[in-house]
Amino acid sequence: MFKMMLLAGAGGFVGTCVRFLVGKWSSAIFHGAFPLGTFLVNIIGCFIIGLLFGLLEKVHVMTSADVILITGFCGGFTTFSAFANDMWVLGTKGDWTTFILYLLLSVVVGILLVWAGRAIIR
Repeated sequence: MFKMMLLAGAGGFVGTCVRFLVGKWSSAIFHGAFPLGTFLVNIIGCFIIGLLFGLLEKVHVMTSADVILITGFCGGFTTFSAFANDMWVLGTKGDWTTFILYLLLSVVVGILLVWAGRAIIR
């Protein structure tokens, strides 16, 4: 367990560093109001987690590499990829009630809590 935690942490460190670099790179080339860095990280992370989970479903084995890449790298790079994968799984199961509830609660409650946190600090 401790070894897997350290592996996830190492992958998370790399993912966080790459996220930082993508943000800096995108702000250097794009100066508009659209949050390009966050958008790029989210969509790239979704593609990567889709590839990794697709591969995992084919081989049916959780390895240290999966912990480093999925939990670690993707978790450090973007948690949106995990959210998108959760949504995909719910959709493929046909669990539309949970799908809609999770989507609405995640977005609405997330935005409300950002507002609440900022309001407390003001």
